[in-house]
Parts: sequence; structure tokens; C-alpha cells
Amino acid sequence: MNGSDVERAAAESVSALAPHAGRDWQVPAGSLDWSCWTTAAHIAHDLVAYAAQVASLAPDGYLPLDLRVRPDAPPAEVLTVVSASARLLSSALSAAGPGDRAWHWGPCDPGGFAAMGVAELLLHTYDISQGLALPWLPPPDLAAQVLDRLFPDSPPGPAPQVLLWSAGRLALPDRPRRTSWSWRAAVAQ
Repeated sequence: MNGSDVERAAAESVSALAPHAGRDWQVPAGSLDWSCWTTAAHIAHDLVAYAAQVASLAPDGYLPLDLRVRPDAPPAEVLTVVSASARLLSSALSAAGPGDRAWHWGPCDPGGFAAMGVAELLLHTYDISQGLALPWLPPPDLAAQVLDRLFPDSPPGPAPQVLLWSAGRLALPDRPRRTSWSWRAAVAQ
């Protein structure tokens, strides 16, 4: 995965959510404890953190950096921050070499950071859409790429639903909803 995948996932997210920016975003984001607003700000935070990791080639921990979205920012502006954060990650990924590594619970290559960025966008857009009662699922091709990279042991089935199951969002017909999960972004050295 690469920066264009991150930007496409951000465009999908904003396209799904922006028409509903005038609604109450203080409602819970699906099954999360966060509000829809807080979840959108979290997406932006993680994308900026991933961009900083890739740009710095941090070898052994996360940089002491946090993105703070002003609490009075309306949802439309938070979505603009999400788009900008996706572009920052995309730019960092484009500048990185294929052999570059940065820390994310081990050495992670640029493709892993791209996959994590796409996963954050897809999963949390789903969470927000659930909170706003919108019928939205991740695009199948992006979901399949995230599964291939971050959840290589995922079961067969439609990629959007399998991604949501892999990240504890829903049950599959033959599998209960997960209560614990993690993705695998680090690569072997």
C-alpha cells in the first residue's frame, strides 16, 4: 500500500461523512466510547503520528508528538483536518524509500504505515457512520489490501465484513465478534 491509497481512503471517508457534518457528532461512534467528533479527531491524530514516524525514521518508539484539534471545531473542519493529515502521511510515504523503517511495535516499512493509515480511516469511518446511522462499508479493494497486510490470517469472506470482524466491529455468520485483536505492521529485519 502507498500514499495514494491513504488519500483515496480519506476521500472515501470525507465523501461519506461530510454531507452529515451538520448533525450531532457528540453521539457515540458506534460501539466506541468516543463521540463521532472525537473519533474523527483521533483519525487525524494517528495519520499525523504515522507521518512523523515515517519522516523521522524513528527506530525505537513513538515521537513525543500529539495533534490537538480545537474542541470548538465543527465536524466539517475536523474532516478538513483528516484530509490534511492524510496528505501529510501520503507525502511522508512518497518521500520514504522502500528500505526505510520506522517504529510501530517493531520495525515497520512505508507500506505498513500506509496500511495502518488506511485501516484507521476505514474502521473509524465505519464507527462514525454507525453513530450517525449511515449505511456505509469500507470499499472492498481497500479492505482487501488492509487485510492482506495487517491481518494475514483473516478468514475468507467479503473483505469489508472480514476487515470489520478482524478489528472487533462485528460478528461474522460463523464467528462471534472479537473482543481482542491486533494488527501486524512490523516487518522482519
